[in-house]
Amino acid sequence: MQVTTAQLPGIDASDDKIFVVPNAVIVLDGASAFRPIPVPASVYADDLGHRIARGLTDHPDADLREVVRSAIEGTTHRLELEPGNSPSSTVTILRQRGDEVDVFALGDSVAVLPAGVVTDQRIDALDLEPRHSYRQRLAAGHGYDQTHRDLLRELQTQQVAHRNREGGYWIAEANPDAAAHAVLQTVPADDVPWAVLATDGAYDVMAHLGLDDWPKVSHSDDAQLAAILEQCQSWEDEADPNAVALPRAKRHDDKAIAAVELRP
Repeated sequence: MQVTTAQLPGIDASDDKIFVVPNAVIVLDGASAFRPIPVPASVYADDLGHRIARGLTDHPDADLREVVRSAIEGTTHRLELEPGNSPSSTVTILRQRGDEVDVFALGDSVAVLPAGVVTDQRIDALDLEPRHSYRQRLAAGHGYDQTHRDLLRELQTQQVAHRNREGGYWIAEANPDAAAHAVLQTVPADDVPWAVLATDGAYDVMAHLGLDDWPKVSHSDDAQLAAILEQCQSWEDEADPNAVALPRAKRHDDKAIAAVELRP
């Protein structure tokens, strides 16, 4: 497995985290907090990602759900977190295991494979009114004003009421049981010569700008991936600073991308 990566900003300043172990790539997107939480999302995602990486390094063929469950449990204990009042993060894992490839998705980061996209869209499926409202206001040109910020806080308050429960959505937070509810696919390795993993801050803008030639992206080196993210960031700054063309919660979401070439 050959992996190249890029992040904007760099990993130490970002809520997005990428970890690479010998047979797997792990991408996390710590959720931006618009309401008070006891620990920054970046701290949570970093601790969780390191634990997942160690788990897969020590046990390369372990059940991904169990690895993530154990990691959430360890992070929750270390950071003294409580369900419903904690930071959260997406977790996306691509792992090569002999002649098979496993894809694990908890939250709305994406894994793009030749056959299509693997992601977890349950949070968007909640169809909550504050999400509609803030996107409509941005598209109408109202920008990032106080009403926008109020809507984001209300949206997160409503999301917490649906978090990690049946009929809602599942995410890495302070309930280890969430790992059992991840989207998990296993496909023949022969069907996955390449893959691209990305957080929504990168994926959404790339798709909007037509930078989504994924087979080409998958063969990019680190510098080429970084240039793509810089292009996305420049477009947000110069062409769509108030998110009229592409409504989004913040002018710049953190961006992370990993390009993977799998070896037979």
